[in-house]
Amino acid sequence: QVQPVESGGGLVQAGGSLRLSCTSSGRTFSGYGMGWLRQAPGKEHEFVAGINWSGGITYYAESVKGRFTISRDNTKNTVYLQMNSLKPEDTALYRCARGGGTIARNYDYWGQGTQVTVSS
Repeated sequence: QVQPVESGGGLVQAGGSLRLSCTSSGRTFSGYGMGWLRQAPGKEHEFVAGINWSGGITYYAESVKGRFTISRDNTKNTVYLQMNSLKPEDTALYRCARGGGTIARNYDYWGQGTQVTVSS
């Protein structure tokens, strides 16, 4: 199994957009649900968005619903997080992981993360 690798983070002004990508090996990715979780300094991991193995089921934290969209391309072993209307409170280290549900302990094979910073 290979840990996922995230990319696409950066510094953006409030109201802006970013698209995060998470790529992994087929053995880690294929047939499994994936999720995005974030961690702000001094805080616990917070669930952001999840997607099932086929991409047919997606679910979101209330704080991002309507602004973020999770998707996946199984031919590329990649999951994406499109983030629109970003707010300063979205600032965090964003990590993708294999698993499902809204609890961090349900996920294994975590990536190192990509930093998202939203300025006001």
